[in-house]
Amino acid sequence: MNEYDSNRIFDIVKKIGYKKTEDHENADCYLVNTCHIRDKAKEKVYHEVGRIKQIYLKKKKPIMVIAGCVAQAENQEMLKREPFIDVVIGPQSYHKINQILKNFQNSKKEDETEFDTIAKFDLLEQTKNSDSKVSSFLTIQEGCDKFCHFCVVPYTRGPECSRPFKTVIKEAEQLIKNGAREITLLGQNVNAYSFKEKNKELRISHLLNELEKYSEIKRIRYTTSHPVDMTDDLIECYSSNRKLMPFIHLPIQSGSNKVLELMNRKHKVEDYLRIYDKLIKINPLVKISSDFIVGYPGEEKSDFNETINLVKEIKFINSFSFIFSSRPGTKASKFEEIKSSISKERLIELQSHLFQNQIEHNKFFENKVIDVLVENKMKYQNKYFGRNEYLNSVIFNGDPNEIGKVVKVNIENSNQNTLFGKINNKMKAA
Repeated sequence: MNEYDSNRIFDIVKKIGYKKTEDHENADCYLVNTCHIRDKAKEKVYHEVGRIKQIYLKKKKPIMVIAGCVAQAENQEMLKREPFIDVVIGPQSYHKINQILKNFQNSKKEDETEFDTIAKFDLLEQTKNSDSKVSSFLTIQEGCDKFCHFCVVPYTRGPECSRPFKTVIKEAEQLIKNGAREITLLGQNVNAYSFKEKNKELRISHLLNELEKYSEIKRIRYTTSHPVDMTDDLIECYSSNRKLMPFIHLPIQSGSNKVLELMNRKHKVEDYLRIYDKLIKINPLVKISSDFIVGYPGEEKSDFNETINLVKEIKFINSFSFIFSSRPGTKASKFEEIKSSISKERLIELQSHLFQNQIEHNKFFENKVIDVLVENKMKYQNKYFGRNEYLNSVIFNGDPNEIGKVVKVNIENSNQNTLFGKINNKMKAA
């Protein structure tokens, strides 16, 4: 989501003459787009500001803008803590950035952190999306109404809000025109997408099926999902939609029902397994990744063991795992935390299982021919980069004419993160 937001901010500021530059020492404006999911992310912002301050000790100070979720959550506190910062803009207000930059005065700090999602979406409709990547992101939904007790997203991104169906398709067409061959639909709860048009509710399944009609599009994905919104019409797409990739990022956070209740996740492990079984039944090629939090307040060893058992049962192919990080303003911040040594120990154990699943999954492709969407040429050894259906990184020999095409690649070897191979010249690219 942050990458998408950063690209769109740039699309907006281009209108008033700003350009990207690698000449950091002479930049007129520094903009840092931020994430507030974990506490370390916030401190990285202040570290980055400190680094930039050193560059400009003897030079004219640039306008220092902090955008995104940290700006939303910290706003006035951030301006007080670090005088070098001039402007904070929340994720639902960055459509106002041109006005702020044009009217900026050094003596006045700017705090623009109102929730104005609809106005932002209206501007996005009018702004040309200059993203020319083969694999491009497209935001369809923002915000969250789930209020998990550990999460700040409802407070930094606001309530769930979906973009109009037609404007999403219009932006997709712009991406296609600019060279996109894979589109990933984005949202904090992307599968909660819901837009009413002529008394009909249009859901993410309708978007997926509409995008499938475009011949230029080779692949469609979406992230991040919530189990509560994994509806039957969406599951059906994994059977009927030829371009929807059989890979789903579906966070569960814990394998313990007790912990899920403490987290206010609004689903049980059994619900998650039921969704998984439906997906596998409708399409046996489907694979799943997930998110896990260990050391959540109230998590006992037996709860953690249930998480390990779930990981062994489902064989998640690529997951994210973290130690619980208390976020100010959330309900979980008031709970008593467990010892950090215990959390660290559990994280190591969990990651060993997750990484083993990942290695086994990658090893499965060795000595096989797979489909790879070629994204770009790498900077060394005349190699090319692409991804398979499951988002595995693939490095291989290639040809510039194949960028944007799906090619057949013989996989020779692999490691935990990457597949390596050679193009199969006997089989044509699509």
